[in-house]
Amino acid sequence: LNVFAHELQTLGKLNPCADDIFKAVEAVHKRCRGGYAVVGLLVNYGVLGFRDPHGIRPLVIGCRDTGGGKEYMIASESVALDVLGFTLLGDVEPGEAIFIDQQGQLHRRQCVKAKKLLPCIFEHVYFARPDSIIDGRSVYDVRKAMGRQLALEAPADVDMVVPIPDSGVPAAIGYAQESGLPFEYGIIRNHYVGRTFIEPEQQIRQLGVKLKHSANQLQVKGKRIVLIDDSVVRGTTSVKIVQMMREAGAKEVHMRISSPPITHPDFYGIDTPNQDKLLAANRTLEEMRDFMGADSLAFISVDGIYRAMGFDGRDDDNPQFTDHCFTGEYPTRLRDREGPPQQKQLSFLAEVG
Repeated sequence: LNVFAHELQTLGKLNPCADDIFKAVEAVHKRCRGGYAVVGLLVNYGVLGFRDPHGIRPLVIGCRDTGGGKEYMIASESVALDVLGFTLLGDVEPGEAIFIDQQGQLHRRQCVKAKKLLPCIFEHVYFARPDSIIDGRSVYDVRKAMGRQLALEAPADVDMVVPIPDSGVPAAIGYAQESGLPFEYGIIRNHYVGRTFIEPEQQIRQLGVKLKHSANQLQVKGKRIVLIDDSVVRGTTSVKIVQMMREAGAKEVHMRISSPPITHPDFYGIDTPNQDKLLAANRTLEEMRDFMGADSLAFISVDGIYRAMGFDGRDDDNPQFTDHCFTGEYPTRLRDREGPPQQKQLSFLAEVG
């Protein structure tokens, strides 16, 4: 926003019009590298929204009829539109800017040379609400498809499927449907506690796990269960959940994860840990299983998560999503990291042509 304000100021216009605002956004795209979705109020002028040139972070636009005209709304997820009675018009395109002036008129312009859409795949894994639609895909349907693919790749000889609520529920439904196993709520979620992986301190995260989940003992006692979760970051939540199931009397506890192992940190606005804190970056699969205390552990493959997204698999030369947390391939050059980028990185290939 500071860069945008500076660029708008350099135009020297006392009363900038939509064209001036779009020129300032064009300059922002030239100066800034990374993932961003911006919505700002230009006091006395209107509302502005724009998305990074690869569409790494999501942004949508909607409208509603007021009887005397149309109102527009820009938000990071479509569910925000639903709550206020707006109809989803679609996604803001990568590098596109939306300006709604004080008269309520909508202005749109592509403010960067064509870039390939590379949305962050982790929005579909964890960040987005399941009732959102991102880049034309239902997040809920995608998560169920991830669970079905996980069941094909990593079946489990168990009595029932238990989701780790809430984000693991759609994948668990898909896993149960594909495997023909019963789906049961063996863990009850306390909805008055927030997401634990983004808490700043380990001690707070551990307390959060205890407050957030409790065992449904009558469902799991004496049973062989497979726990379905959407992802593993540090692994501390998984340890507590497996221990909770054992204490509740589960005969066997197997872990299945509906995303690939997270081996690289994020640099696009998400507070993920440094690489030395990521469980999968520092341990083998067997070491992770042992750390969690599970009877078995398996992750969906990178190709598998792409199949769940509707592709035949990952095209290593031309991936369809920003998947750096699984592959280490970042769509933009990370200039603040030590050393030159690996030649495998998309950013390096783009810069050398």
